[in-house]
Order: sequence, then structure tokens, then C-alpha cells
Amino acid sequence: MPSPSLLRATAVTVSALLLASLLAGCSDDTAEDEDLARQQLDWKDCPAPSRAQGGGTPPSPLPNGEEWQCATLKVPRDWDDPEGDTIGLALIRARASGGEDRRIGSLIFNFGGPGGSGVTTLPAFGNDYAHLRTRYDLVSFDPRGVGRSAPVLCEDDQQLDAFFQQDATPDDAAERTELLENVRDFNEACEKNSAKMLPHVLTTDAARDMDLMRQVLGDDELHYFGISYGTELGGVYAHLFPRNVGRAVFDAVVDPTQTPEQGSLGQARGFQRALGNFAENCVSKAEDCPIGDSAQDVEDRIAQLLRDLDSRPIDGIFPRELTQTAATSGIAQALYSQEFWDYLTEGLDQAYDGDGQVLMLLSDTMTGRRTNGEYSNLTAANVAISCADDRPRYDAAHVERRLPEFRRASPLFGEYLAWGMVGCVDWPVPGAAEHPDVSAPGAPPILVVGNTGDPATPYEGARKMARALGQGVGVELTYEGQGHGAYDSKNKCVQDAVNGYLLDGKVPAAGTVCR
Repeated sequence: MPSPSLLRATAVTVSALLLASLLAGCSDDTAEDEDLARQQLDWKDCPAPSRAQGGGTPPSPLPNGEEWQCATLKVPRDWDDPEGDTIGLALIRARASGGEDRRIGSLIFNFGGPGGSGVTTLPAFGNDYAHLRTRYDLVSFDPRGVGRSAPVLCEDDQQLDAFFQQDATPDDAAERTELLENVRDFNEACEKNSAKMLPHVLTTDAARDMDLMRQVLGDDELHYFGISYGTELGGVYAHLFPRNVGRAVFDAVVDPTQTPEQGSLGQARGFQRALGNFAENCVSKAEDCPIGDSAQDVEDRIAQLLRDLDSRPIDGIFPRELTQTAATSGIAQALYSQEFWDYLTEGLDQAYDGDGQVLMLLSDTMTGRRTNGEYSNLTAANVAISCADDRPRYDAAHVERRLPEFRRASPLFGEYLAWGMVGCVDWPVPGAAEHPDVSAPGAPPILVVGNTGDPATPYEGARKMARALGQGVGVELTYEGQGHGAYDSKNKCVQDAVNGYLLDGKVPAAGTVCR
């Protein structure tokens, strides 16, 4: 069962925040450990991704033939003890292509999760940011607990296969007991395998890492592009270091004012809305929609499929079967991008004929499973960061009381997201806060981009983030589109606004709408 955070801010997968002792006061100070601030990074050609990063081959050369470069940044494991033990953060960069005289500095990316590897994601989408590379070194990293950066490890591949096959929407007491036992087993495995890191993977820790990164990269200000959960990380950074913020863009924006429960409920509405948009799109095409005669028929048939899978799974990717839970996560994954809608149509059409392979491939993408059966540490890191950040601990009784409202919000995804809230049951580290503090008085303008059709970080969160950052800081831009995020939609209006700000410092008018 994917964590609700994998969906809520990717969560994929998304979530909340701050260590109370750090909220007492903001700080614009340089790194507490001057030796770490003076370290020199040893940039080299990048190795193949580690298993925790998702495996695979080294990144392909850039269009001009240059190689991506990787390095390791030393940071304190415990920021309350900056002279104690250190851990290494994996970094990747592509040098600015437009010449040193035009170079602004480094542009640091976080692509979300929490738990996503920036070291593998940036080169995968590097061409999308080629224009920004004309004036910036493009830089990303594996946050602490992720990928090559002291990864949190929990269950093994075989255990994870079983974990993601379980019934995540229990219908009776026996299924509820089994779900809770599986969650406890997973969380106990995290404690057994990663006890030293679990107290030190908060978003506030990652924000302090980024300020040290800024210094070591030689930048007076942090220029930043945060996507999904990366907007939350960026907001926390702006709160802690408002006068160190440079040009920053938040895209696919997490609502920082919500508790985890409110976030899950909002996302239930967001995914249901996206499903409706998908259904309308399918039946509006000139050719017949193979999965329904009307938008309502499409939704009804999907709901019936999921009910059938609850008791009778179908063949998936051998030897696994497509269960109700796997199908639900696969459908959710496909709603992240309109580019995936044709795959969703194909997967549903095949599933109605008893073939669950496509939906299972989509589900595997959500959970970080490769075709060879190996998992990245996406889920482990996601749960660890979310449970360290989020103070609430929701038990089964609380979920059952809330189920009616979740079902009203989304007949398809409501129960799935509601039961996902039990993911921090018996977590060994207390959660930090109800929600993050992103207020950033004194920071320069931050461009906040919301997508009206975003399922994972619903559009309403962009306005909440802009207001929470503070007057004169958050500048809201609306994209009337589909999918998770706006810049990667290739919409010219959005890209011109973002590029104009990051490259030339031109702040678009607040309330700008792109269509």
C-alpha cells in the first residue's frame, strides 16, 4: 500500500513538517560548522545509479556531449550536533552552457516525493530545462535518507511485493487487523535497519542541508526550483533562511496549511476530479472510447472493476496478480500526467479482458519497483520523512469515523487514501508538527505556480502557499491544464513566465493566468 504521501505530494508521493525546537526562531546564519562550509566538492563522471536510487545505467551525455558530474557533500547527521558524525549527500550537476560571463549561479532542483532521487531524476528530464541551463549550473541531489544519501532501508524486495499486494481498503475486522499488522511490520523493519537515520530525516534537516549546499557551491543566494513536495521543502527553507533566498519557483504546490488528514482528503477530491477529466477526454474523441459510452459510464466501469478485483484478482506480471490495491495505485499514477492517459485507457481495456499487466506496470512506477523485481528506497524514505515531519498519528478507529467523508470526496480513491493515514502507526520517532511553517518575511518574490487539473497537489494549495509565504513574497500564477505540475506541460505561457523570472528576474503580475 503506497503511503498517502506518495500520492499527496509526490508523493508520490507529499507531507508536512517542522521540528518544534527549530521553529522558535529563524536563522540566516552560515553553516554552524565552518569546516563543512569550506569543503571542496570532488566532481567526477556519474556512476550507475545505486539500487536505492532505482538502478539502471549512468546518465547519458548532455546534448553538447558533456558528461553529467556527480559529487558528495558532507553534512551533519544531526544538525543539533553539527560537529558530530557526518553523512554524505549525493549531488549531480550540468554546468551552465552559456559562458561564465552570463552565468547566474547554481539552480537547485527538488522533484518531490518525499523520497525521490534528484540524482536520477534531473538527467532524465534535463532537456526540459535546457533553456535554464544557459545561465545556471543545473544541480540536484538525493535528500538525506534517499538514494545514495544515507538511505533509509526497511523491508526487502520479497516483503515489499507482499506489502503492495495487500488489501489496503479493509472490509471487515480480519482485513483491518491484517493491514495494521503489515504496517507495523514495515515500520519495525525501518527501525531495525535504519534506526540511526530516522530521527534526522525531517524537512527542516533537508532545508539546512540546502543552505550548506548553497555555501559550498559558492552562491550568495539559493536559486531554487521545487516541484510537488519540493515546494514544501522550498517553503521551509524560505522560512528558516529568508534573506538567503534568491530566485525561486514552486510548481505543483503543496498546501502548507493542511494537516496530513486534510491533505489526504483534498487529494481524494483532486484525483476524483482528474479521473472525471480523463473520462470526459476519452469519450470526447472522434473515435469510440473503448472503456465506456459516456464519462459516467467510464467511471462506473472502473469502480466495478475495482470491486471485482477486491475478491477476484486477475493476472498481472507473473507471478503477481493485479489486486484492487495495485489497480488503484496504477490508475492514480496514470492521472499524474495527461501523457499517460492513453496508457490508462489501454490498461483498463485490457483489465476488463482479464489482463492486468499495464495497470501493474503503472503501479510499479508508483512504488519504485523495477522490472527485475528490485525496489528503490522511494517508499522507505517517503514513510520515514513523512512520519518524522507529521505529528498526527491516525489509528483505525479514527479512519473509520472519517470514511464517510472520504467516500463522498471520492468514490474511487477515498477509502484508499483514508486508510493510507495509518502509515505512521507505532512509528519509533515522534512527528514534528501539524503542518509546516513557511512564512518568510523579508524574502524576495517566490513564483508559485498552480495547475487547475493537478490531482496530487490540488490547485487550491497554490493560493494557500502564496498567502502563507507572506505579502510581497508569494506571487501566484495559474495554469488551466491537466496533470501534476505546469512547467513540464510545455505550455508556452507558463514556461515564458518561469524562464523570465529565473533568467532575467522579471516577476510576472500576481494572478497571471495561462491557458
